[in-house]
Amino acid sequence: MDEITHFIAVPYDRADCRLIPGQQLKCANPSSAIEHAKHLWKVLGHAGAAAIIRTGHPETETTVLRTYGMVPSELEHLQR
Repeated sequence: MDEITHFIAVPYDRADCRLIPGQQLKCANPSSAIEHAKHLWKVLGHAGAAAIIRTGHPETETTVLRTYGMVPSELEHLQR
């Protein structure tokens, strides 16, 4: 079976002293995910955002392309 690859931008907001992920936005390619994440953080005012790649089915591997602002520490460890 072929691997499935998703390019995703995820916003994060602060709630109850922790970071909560918002609605994930599927993107067409890695650069689009990076630009959308930057826009979510800088223009829309989320606490942070991340551009990620999810690959595989049924088991998935996550790779973080770029982070902006405040993101959960586990994402920073996955960053390229």
